[in-house]
Amino acid sequence: MILVDMNQISLASVMMHLHMSKNTEPDENMVRHMILNSLRMYRTRFSSEYGELVLCYDSKHYWRRDFYPQYKAGRRTKRESDGKNWDAIFECLNAIKAEIKDNLPYKFLEVYGAEADDIIASLVTEVAEEVLILSGDKDFIQLQRYPNVKQYSPITKKMVNGENPDFYLIEHVFKGDASDGVPNVLSPDNTFTDGLRQKPLGKKKISSWADHEFSDVAPNDEVLRNYQRNKKLIDLTECPEELREEILENFRSAEIPDRSKLLNYFIEKRLKSLTDSIGEF
Repeated sequence: MILVDMNQISLASVMMHLHMSKNTEPDENMVRHMILNSLRMYRTRFSSEYGELVLCYDSKHYWRRDFYPQYKAGRRTKRESDGKNWDAIFECLNAIKAEIKDNLPYKFLEVYGAEADDIIASLVTEVAEEVLILSGDKDFIQLQRYPNVKQYSPITKKMVNGENPDFYLIEHVFKGDASDGVPNVLSPDNTFTDGLRQKPLGKKKISSWADHEFSDVAPNDEVLRNYQRNKKLIDLTECPEELREEILENFRSAEIPDRSKLLNYFIEKRLKSLTDSIGEF
């Protein structure tokens, strides 16, 4: 099973296209070709070893934002100042996503309240077959604790090798994740949204804490509370059980579009080079 982080694949295609074209908004035809060709390429390379693609998308709403309103808040602020036409970008990606759902012969998963991370983590814990996670997101290193799980980064074009997934997760929880707006365990919720500096947290302190149950060694109740905040947001096993069950039910009941739809879709969208390689989809 190849679990594809489709938001990363799609955004990477858009960013590459905008960089090469020096435009501020995307050409939908070019972005469509890039996304589909990426799927063709990864399926050709990995399907003989890992099986079929499963396309995993973020929902528009995240349960983590209900739990922690500051979650990924900084990304919206950055988008407002980077000069790109994000309304046009999202319109383009949503249109292509709908086409993929209707026409590509793979399971398509998008579950309200879930990120692709939640979908991928939920499936990983349920299957015994060999799994390849197609994403450069280092959050997935923690899932390499399962012996049947490997990860490949489309960004670096290399396998992602987590030497010690259990310690990686522990360290990640203590340090937080600035890119997602999650501060370290010594720092308050509003650290990034209010432009505050994180309190320094060194490797020695993390190593000393990692060897104990944190509730026994936490400096005070506030730091323990921040640890519980970070664990909830970063540990992928913390997905709410009801949502996890919904993800698994969606996977079991997902209908795969008939492969015969591909040809008409490629012809309609004038994807000649992909039509010539249609057997690789």
